Amino acid sequence: MRTPTKVLTLAAAGLVAAAATSAPATAAPEKQARVAWAPAASAAIHPGVQMYTEGAQCTANFVYTDTAGTTYVGYAAHCAGTGEATDTNGCDAGSLPLGTKVDFVEGGSLVSEGTRVGGGTLVYSSWLAMQRAGETDENACAYNDLALVRVDAADADKVNPSVPFWGGPVALNMSGTAAGDTVYSYGNSSLRAGIEQLSPKQGTSLGTEGEGWSHPVYTVTPGVPGDSGSAFLDADGNALGTLSTLALAPLAGSNGVGDLAHELAYAQATSGIAGLRLVPGTEPFSPIL
Repeated sequence: MRTPTKVLTLAAAGLVAAAATSAPATAAPEKQARVAWAPAASAAIHPGVQMYTEGAQCTANFVYTDTAGTTYVGYAAHCAGTGEATDTNGCDAGSLPLGTKVDFVEGGSLVSEGTRVGGGTLVYSSWLAMQRAGETDENACAYNDLALVRVDAADADKVNPSVPFWGGPVALNMSGTAAGDTVYSYGNSSLRAGIEQLSPKQGTSLGTEGEGWSHPVYTVTPGVPGDSGSAFLDADGNALGTLSTLALAPLAGSNGVGDLAHELAYAQATSGIAGLRLVPGTEPFSPIL
């Protein structure tokens, strides 16, 4: 049995509306002819960009695509949550419905709403998918925390899949991590007052829990509210996971990182998105801080 922990989700507060469990979106997606990715140095939408959902700020993890060439950006499912920060069980927590609009923003802070650089639509939530399926696996319920936002067709040419500063992802991590392994992340919560030097983060994995569903990590600096959904890379630049929680006990100050291989496999099985897959970065992985 999983050892109980005391954790908080890391989405910024501000969601108050309740929403019922939603079925997969049925509206036909906007057509997106596959174009070359925007240059990494100038792309407005990328891993680490801020994402706002009805006032709650989170952070993008990786870029995804499908058979039709549609572009998706991931963040944490709890970023569309309607309950409290202590609601970490996705099998019974409230969520905004699929179809909710999401804004991509640069420079959001406590004193500025930042600059909107694009928009999208929530088309997959692991929380809603698990509730729809009647999921009973306690590890999935506790740790499956991935949502996908379909980028508006008008903004698809603003996207680059590379993680800023670090480069990558090279591929999808399929083996998890061991205690002591180095990990990398990138993101700048609105609580950090726009200090860009705090965006790249390097840390250490504490291993794996939840039968492979999650990896507790310590990073400098630790993830704070607003960093939810941030991308984590392993020591080889592979996409390891998505930032989900801040632990208060027993590993105070550590973060819970959902295992992307588990989360993506669940999305592939339940989202109805044909050919859903991770997009590798266009820039080489360069782990120098």
